[in-house]
Amino acid sequence: MTDSVQSKLIISGAVAAEGQQYDAPEDAESTAEMEIRQVTVPVASHGSRLDRTLAAIVPEFSRNYLQQLIEAGVVRVGGLTVTKTAARVKAGDELSIELRPTPQSQAFRPESMALEIVFEDPYLLVINKPAGLVVHPAPGNWSGTLLNGLLAYDPSSSFLPRAGIVHRLDKDTSGLMVVARQRTAMDQLVGLIAARNVRREYIALAHGAWQGARCCQVDAPIGRDPRNRLRMAVVDLERNSGKSASTELSLLQNGERYCLVKCKLHTGRTHQIRVHMAFLGHPLVSDELYGGSVVANLHRQALHACKLAFQHPVTGALMEFRSAPPPDLQAAIADLGLIYNQIS
Repeated sequence: MTDSVQSKLIISGAVAAEGQQYDAPEDAESTAEMEIRQVTVPVASHGSRLDRTLAAIVPEFSRNYLQQLIEAGVVRVGGLTVTKTAARVKAGDELSIELRPTPQSQAFRPESMALEIVFEDPYLLVINKPAGLVVHPAPGNWSGTLLNGLLAYDPSSSFLPRAGIVHRLDKDTSGLMVVARQRTAMDQLVGLIAARNVRREYIALAHGAWQGARCCQVDAPIGRDPRNRLRMAVVDLERNSGKSASTELSLLQNGERYCLVKCKLHTGRTHQIRVHMAFLGHPLVSDELYGGSVVANLHRQALHACKLAFQHPVTGALMEFRSAPPPDLQAAIADLGLIYNQIS
């Protein structure tokens, strides 16, 4: 499959939070040579936003793609460059737009990479993702992502939204992920995740000796931190926007200054485990965004997706997969005087 066809099938856009269904493909931008398109604003579009007007006049391109071009400075209104997507246009205005590739439109290309495939059949893949691998293209990481690797591993994944990715792990979180290879399987997996019928368990190495009961459940809503927009936080839903979040925690081993905890997700909010652990006063080791410190020569948050269990979306078979922490996390656990034993 050519790159130009690839770009028409796999779209750019924001990554859904873990557990949420992705929208179907809508972009049709091509990576072919630049094209100059000139149009006149019709009476029906008088007073409308520039991006909305362009989307109506050239419907073969998504509004998201057209917004990128406006912000890139390649759209002219009456001979003047306009970079604000919300700028208003008038009937009779002459619009000129350079239809050309954007970083996003070029991001969804196959790139060969080593993928650790734990399980594979015609309907799905289970992958053991290494720390440092971004799951989906986004600003700052338009290439070298898991999505790029999936497109190279299985070209037919180009026909699926986001190449079959139905949930994600943070860049510096390692561990198990399930990826769909067929649309029916993808829809079923999304439904299983939404219904909380996919069991996802993690190993977390955290600061502080564990206090209180060995098992607890944290039910605390999560939203954007109003004091730092780069972080998430436990929020008061009466004052801030957010969503309910539930994490079940079980102490595996305790130390004088650190603890090893099993975390089971009941919801899939952005940075959920990291936020809930910090909320309890146990930020993850080396998770500087949420108050952790780099120790034991570990330079990424000490979090690993160790168990994944679900009913196969097509065959109905019960599937269960386990993954031991990678060497960097195992070494950090040992350096801090703790011992990891595979959990049941």
